[in-house]
Amino acid sequence: PHMRNCFRILVSVSLLTAGVGAQNPTPTTIPNGLPEWAFNIPDKVQPPEPKVPATVRAPGSSKEYEATAIAGNANPPDWFPDEHPAAPRSVKGPMPNACGSCHLMSGQGHPESADIAGMPAAYIIRQMQYFKTGTRKEDARMGPIARAVSDEDVRDAAEYFATVAPRPFVKVIETATPPKTYISADARHRRIHPDGGTEPIGRRIIQIPEDPMRTTIRDPHSGFIAYVPPGSIAKGAALAKTGGSGKTIQCAICHGDTLMGLGEVPRIAGLQPVYVARQLITMQNGTSAGANAALMKKVVEKLSEDEIIALSAYLGSLSPR
Repeated sequence: PHMRNCFRILVSVSLLTAGVGAQNPTPTTIPNGLPEWAFNIPDKVQPPEPKVPATVRAPGSSKEYEATAIAGNANPPDWFPDEHPAAPRSVKGPMPNACGSCHLMSGQGHPESADIAGMPAAYIIRQMQYFKTGTRKEDARMGPIARAVSDEDVRDAAEYFATVAPRPFVKVIETATPPKTYISADARHRRIHPDGGTEPIGRRIIQIPEDPMRTTIRDPHSGFIAYVPPGSIAKGAALAKTGGSGKTIQCAICHGDTLMGLGEVPRIAGLQPVYVARQLITMQNGTSAGANAALMKKVVEKLSEDEIIALSAYLGSLSPR
């Protein structure tokens, strides 16, 4: 019974949301319970950003695209088509909000979207149904998308992403003084501030692209760096094995000893730390919900913010395969 309940909890309250890029309104407020560092509200003063060239290319790819053709969400670039199976229209477009525009053709996405590469197809389909019915409330992005897309398109996309093997996409670095950053209104995630310098890490996860321009053009070979407080990874490893405050969570029970998932329960190894932290915090506050929201909230409700940061850092430091 315990395993069955745990299974229902974790598949119904997933780590699955998506950003929709510049075509959707840029968030300007922090939802209840979310710390500022976890929700990318653009800075009021925006430093100048490098302009995207008219024609864009990614290192190691034979492809080239007109920047305007791939700037929206209808036609995501497919820089490395030989690295994945043939993609359905719901992933590659052309169609409004093609999945590959936010999750990339590799399925691993950016910090504002979910890593769904290799996730079970049934798990992805179930989450889309939760978004469609409002069981999971994400009215800014995933709710409208789920209500607009057909069941066939959802199934095609889910089966595609289930076959795509994830690769390491984030490097977790412990430091007390990460680079000074700002949150870009254009990119919707952090970037290094052009003025340079460092700032105290405090109680935060600071996540930035390895190469901002390659991230802008959705290059799936260019990942992210997550700066976390010193000691976070070891503390997170202990939490994953023994549980947090009140001993309420032990990750391996549902996600397996390697945290690569069990059956339809998804992997949590190798996910982007700031995304994991955001989902855990919204679960605590009841704003990220599935069919068993109350049960999942009970699982994570006693985790402190420091424990969430540590656990997220540890999960991000693991290989996704």
